[in-house]
Amino acid sequence: MQRPSLVFPAQSRAAVPIESRALGTLAFIRASIEASSSMDVPGMAGIVMGLIGLFAALVVSFPHYAAHWLGIWLVAAVVALLLGGALVARQIADRGDTLYLGPTRKFLLCLCPALLAGAVLTFVLWSAGLMTAIPGMWLLLYGCAVLSASTVTIAKVARLICVMGALFVALGSATFALPAAAHNSMLGLGFGALHVVFGILIGRVTHAE
Repeated sequence: MQRPSLVFPAQSRAAVPIESRALGTLAFIRASIEASSSMDVPGMAGIVMGLIGLFAALVVSFPHYAAHWLGIWLVAAVVALLLGGALVARQIADRGDTLYLGPTRKFLLCLCPALLAGAVLTFVLWSAGLMTAIPGMWLLLYGCAVLSASTVTIAKVARLICVMGALFVALGSATFALPAAAHNSMLGLGFGALHVVFGILIGRVTHAE
């Protein structure tokens, strides 16, 4: 008795080369790793913080308020941090991605130590009557905080944030050599103008893709 021959149906489509599947898998893994380890900073947060800084510099520029510059800038710093943090939190909520909380914790761990050091040194310098050293110290330590935090931001904005941090460090270093009359302008240039400019740049880069 003749055994029936086995006939396999022709493939309906060409097989995908293994190299293409491997490259696709590697691209997916790389994107997943970046998404789970990098922080996406909204440009609007920088713009809002910068506008608050410019407003504080404007208020202090009036002779009637110049003597209260420390309190005005402290209030502005608190408001800016709260609003900036709220914008970041809203972005995280809009993404709805629990993996995004890991990069956020890393970002805060990089940013907060220098900010805490600045808060402690502000009290120390104020107590010692060395208030003219505070503006330079603020700019310098904030720049160090931003430089540190740039290491955990997404690649397409990390360079911008790094440059902004370096400019803050340069402004802070220069402020120590300037007379007290120029300190408010330096604070406005840093916490105001730099935040606005780089907030706009970051926003453009983020929405370019």
